[in-house]
Amino acid sequence: MYAAAAVPIAVLVLLAAWTAEPSAAPAMTAAITTPDLRYQELAAAAPDDLPEHSVVLTFEAADTLDAVLTAGGVSRSDSALLTQEFARSIDVRRLRPGHLLRFHHDASGTIDAVQMKVQAWGDIDAIRNDGTFRVTARPAKQSGVTSTVAATIESSLYEAIRGAGEGPQLVAQLVDIFQWDIDFFALQRGDSFSLVVEKRYSGSEPVGYGPVLAAQFTRSEETYEAFRHEASDGTAGYYARSATPLRKQFLRAPLQFSRITSGFSKRRLHPVLNYFRPHYGVDYGAPSGTPVLTTADGVVVEARRKGGEGNMVRVRHSSRIETSYLHLSRFAKGIKPGTKVVQGEVVGYVGMTGLATGPHLDYRVRDGGKWLDPLKLKSITPDPLRGDSLRRYRHDVASLSPRLSAAPAQLTADASKRRALF
Repeated sequence: MYAAAAVPIAVLVLLAAWTAEPSAAPAMTAAITTPDLRYQELAAAAPDDLPEHSVVLTFEAADTLDAVLTAGGVSRSDSALLTQEFARSIDVRRLRPGHLLRFHHDASGTIDAVQMKVQAWGDIDAIRNDGTFRVTARPAKQSGVTSTVAATIESSLYEAIRGAGEGPQLVAQLVDIFQWDIDFFALQRGDSFSLVVEKRYSGSEPVGYGPVLAAQFTRSEETYEAFRHEASDGTAGYYARSATPLRKQFLRAPLQFSRITSGFSKRRLHPVLNYFRPHYGVDYGAPSGTPVLTTADGVVVEARRKGGEGNMVRVRHSSRIETSYLHLSRFAKGIKPGTKVVQGEVVGYVGMTGLATGPHLDYRVRDGGKWLDPLKLKSITPDPLRGDSLRRYRHDVASLSPRLSAAPAQLTADASKRRALF
C-alpha cells in the first residue's frame, strides 16, 4: 500500500521541482516532447522479392496426397488435378510415411513445379504449363543382386537375420523351406544357416527379396540343404541335394511359431475336468488370433462349435487320414464343409473356446479309427526329379553349392552346452 502511494507523490515532487527551477526546463522539455506524426502517411518498407526456392514436406502417418499438396501451398483445384495425374502412375490411396514432396517457388512466390519422390518406386515431376501441369513419371531402374547371407543363432532366428543386416522376410522363407524337417519351436544357440537369395533394388533403395535359391541349415549339428527348382509349367519347389522334394504330405506343425504345452497321452489329468483321461492330440500354446494352418491338402468335412472341443475344423486328407483343429476363436473366411484346402492354408485362428484354460490349439491326427501322435507322424515324400528336370537341377546345384559354402556358419564354442530358445 505504501509503495502504491509513493508513485503519485514522486510525480508531484518532480513537477514541483521543474516549476521551481525554470533554468532546467528547456533540456527536460526537449527530452519528453512527442513529435506531431501523421500516421496515415506511414507505410511499411516493401521487402525485397524472395529468390527462387523450394520447400520439402514429408508424408506422415494418415496423410493424404491432397493434404500434403495443400499444406505445401497448392490451391484446391491444382491439388485435385495433381492427385488425378499422379494416380495414373501410383496408387495414391496407399502412400506411406517417408515419401517426399518438393514445391518449387519462382521469384514471384508462385509454385511452378511439384516433384514427388516415392520410396522404392521413383519420381514424378509436375511442371506448370499454361494454367495446368505437365506431369512426367520416372520410375527408378529395377535391379537384382544375388547374395549370400549367413549367421549363427544366439537368441532367435529373427534376431540372427536382423543381425546380419537383412529383413524379416527371410525368416518366413527359411521356415517355409525347412518346415517339414526342422522343428523351429526348439531352435538352440549355435544353430546356424546360410542362404543364397536375390536382393531386389529400385534405383539404390532395397525393395525386398526374390525367392531363396539355395539354403543350408545346421540344427543340433545335423545339416539340411535345400535348392530351388522351377518346373517347365512354372511351379517351383525345394529339393534336397539328392533331388528328393523337401515338401512332405504333412507339415510338422499347424502353427509357424508357438510352443508345445501338452503332448499326446493315453492318460493325462484334464486341466478343467480335473480327472485323468486320454489326450489324443498335441497342444500348442499361442496368442489368440494366431493363424492355424492345415497340415496337408484335403477337404473340410466339419467346421462348427462342438461341445468341449469348442470351435473346431476337421479335414479329410485321404480315405483314412483326418486332422482336427480344436478350441479356435473363429474360422477362416470360406472354411465350411466341402471346402478344398491346400497344405499351409489358414483354416482358423487360435482361441480358447470349449474346455480350455487359456488360448491354445489342440491338433489331432486320426488314421481310420486310431488316433496318432502328431509328433511321430511318418510323412510321405513325393517322387524325386527325373529326366531333363533332374539334369537341370543338378546343374543349378553345382553352381549354387560353392556360394553356400563361401560364407560358412561357425558353431559356437560351447555347442555342447546348448539351451532351447522356445
